[in-house]
Amino acid sequence: MPAEGIEVERALRAGLEDFDLTDEDRALLAGEYVPDAESDAGPLPVVAVVGRPNVGKSTLVNRILGRREAVVEDVPGVTRDRVAYAADWAGRRFTLLDTGGWAVDASGIHLRVAEQAEVAIEMADVVMFVVDAVVGATGDDEAVVRLLRRSGKPVVLVANKVDDQRFEADAAALWNLGLGQPWPVSALHGRGSGDMLDAVLEVLPEVAAHGGVDLEGGPRRVALIGRPNVGKSSLLNKLAGENRVVVDEVAGTTRDPVDELIELGGRTWRFVDTAGIRRRVHQTRGADFYASLRTQTALEKAEVAVVLIDAGEPIAEQDIRVVQQVIDAGRALVIGYNKWDTTDEERRHYLEREIDRELVQIPWAPRVNLSARTGRHLEKLVPALERALESWDTRVQTGRLNAFLGEVVAAHPHPVRGGKQPRILFATQVSTRPPRFVLFASGFIEAGYRRFVERRLREEFGFEGTPIEVSVRVREKRRR
Repeated sequence: MPAEGIEVERALRAGLEDFDLTDEDRALLAGEYVPDAESDAGPLPVVAVVGRPNVGKSTLVNRILGRREAVVEDVPGVTRDRVAYAADWAGRRFTLLDTGGWAVDASGIHLRVAEQAEVAIEMADVVMFVVDAVVGATGDDEAVVRLLRRSGKPVVLVANKVDDQRFEADAAALWNLGLGQPWPVSALHGRGSGDMLDAVLEVLPEVAAHGGVDLEGGPRRVALIGRPNVGKSSLLNKLAGENRVVVDEVAGTTRDPVDELIELGGRTWRFVDTAGIRRRVHQTRGADFYASLRTQTALEKAEVAVVLIDAGEPIAEQDIRVVQQVIDAGRALVIGYNKWDTTDEERRHYLEREIDRELVQIPWAPRVNLSARTGRHLEKLVPALERALESWDTRVQTGRLNAFLGEVVAAHPHPVRGGKQPRILFATQVSTRPPRFVLFASGFIEAGYRRFVERRLREEFGFEGTPIEVSVRVREKRRR
């Protein structure tokens, strides 16, 4: 940071002492932005949950996390990729890796799932090996045991589905696997999970031996959203190069979010196709109602959303509502005008006028004119996504931020209201994803002036493709 910026920041901080600040204000001003994915000593230790399909690994993960995070269904093979979660038990923090089921004779996608589980074992400091105690040890379980012995990692054997004392004997039979004491657990009801986690902590190191897992790392997560029938599933199929999702002229074909790892622009992305967002969610029923809830959940788990709009039809209120939903969720945003191949010159002329009128609030969102059917301009999607994500992650240094705002306020001071002129005392960026700024001011800052400040922040620092939040804390001068 330039020395001038540091001096400005120091002077403004000193001037704040003349104002009534709360403990929360002081904590915010004293705090620096530090990602908490790692402990002070180093990367957090990694616990991998492995086992054959349908033994209850994801249910156990949800039990440990204390919330429904991993997708659970009563069919084998729901989980496909290794997914990292931040977890803690008895004051110890660690990274939990959920994996897909491991099978000996896996082929096709199941083979890739098994490979992901083997990678998870390599990354782990401790392995939780989950076995269905009711079914007992199978040939696949014994193959996993051989894999674990070769890895040399500490193993905690989890005998799952021991819902009551009647199944304790089934759990005891797993001593035969030669991995030590089996811990009887009911992932569904929570029975025995505390003792199992205590056993994990006994062999868990303080710091990851293999560099840990970056919870924010891995493929960037992209949600394809929009109103029904704008071509979200067609776009995912085109990107994947196969018919991954059912496509039909009937609106609302997709109900469950469908995710796919896709190589695009030299890197891997996780694209999620979602159900179309309908006009009034509270009036939908049954499967459509739950589909809309899952779409909202998929959006919250995504980092960037591609909102698809049918270029051949007038921009509808629903389209505007979908865009607002992305902004409210604080996600990076790219607008994709689909079915571009079906539009003529006249329609494109009217579309530009509609964009100027209906989407005037989001001139900052990158735009891509594409065709999911023909693949036109799909290569332009990656630069737009990368720009939006870079802005979403951007942090502005406090000194530079205040030096810039000082110039803005000097050139365009806040209007005088009621004989008083409020002024911005100090500004700080409190977080990223999306960028959030707090302005300390001597009086109420009008909404119009806040929008002016936001516009100038975008002009100076970019923020293309991300919403930014500007909040104001009014603080009065301390009475002497």
